[in-house]
Amino acid sequence: MRTVLHRAAFLALALALGAALAACARSPEEKGVVAKVNGRPITQQQLEARHSFAALSGPGESNPSVTKLQEEYGQVLSDLVVLALVDQTLEKRGLQVTDEELAAAEAEIRADYPEGAFEQVLVEEYIDLDAWRQQLRSRLTVEKFYREVLRPEIKLDYQEAEAYYKEHIHDFYLPPRVRFFMLRGPSLDVVNQAVEVVARNPDAAAVSGQVPQVQVQDLKMREDRLTAAWRDALKGLEPGQASQALAGSDGFTRLVLVENTPAKVLDPSRAYPLVEKVLVEEKLGRVFDAWLTSQLASADIQVTPLLSLVRPAAAPAERNATTP
Repeated sequence: MRTVLHRAAFLALALALGAALAACARSPEEKGVVAKVNGRPITQQQLEARHSFAALSGPGESNPSVTKLQEEYGQVLSDLVVLALVDQTLEKRGLQVTDEELAAAEAEIRADYPEGAFEQVLVEEYIDLDAWRQQLRSRLTVEKFYREVLRPEIKLDYQEAEAYYKEHIHDFYLPPRVRFFMLRGPSLDVVNQAVEVVARNPDAAAVSGQVPQVQVQDLKMREDRLTAAWRDALKGLEPGQASQALAGSDGFTRLVLVENTPAKVLDPSRAYPLVEKVLVEEKLGRVFDAWLTSQLASADIQVTPLLSLVRPAAAPAERNATTP
């Protein structure tokens, strides 16, 4: 979804700043307004806030060039133009994100943090709570637009899915896999004790409880991802059998085979959800582009020529932490 929005954002930028919108590219007159979309303002404050959030997603230059800043702000403005068109479309249909939906989404995010930690992260990242909520509302707006407006426009029949499945059959190949217990301990005696526990009760927690000196892992891996030593140790074993001991600098290791799963190709019924996801995403991109083209053909988008003078608000030189 984010990829589609960015593709559309570049299109919006090219159109909004190019000759295609020359007829309606009048300059907004209000102070602090960098653009208008069908009469609704996009402010410099919004532009700078969104640029700051974008900078948090990855390392940035401490002293970017003027050209680089103009490019970044142009991309951010194009995002805001597209977002305004999306929001206006939802409003016309009575589907705008409600305060209740925003509060529920915020509560879900806060639930992942210990008490007081969420606010602390915002402080450490120099993020204003109201600005963060506006970013969250924007995300919910785009998600709702795709879910309620674009997705119903997409039709997917079984014949189309079947054709994709046949053409991309290699994508549904599952290589052979193996499940086994890895038992590692400081001495061969304690590792052998753990093997006996696994034979009685193949449960990692049970082994750890009875032989706490042994490290236990219940692993399920593709055969081609096994180390050479583990592959050789498991070769020829039947389910329930343990390998010979492997000596290492940190002690001894034995592997207990649980099951081998042979290679197979997902049958069409099991592959269908994956096929549907791919085809729907492809069609969403096309439907979005068509919608955006239609919107831009009739929208009144005014962009200030002073965008080239926009400078970022003061901020720390480096901010690499993840935002809430």
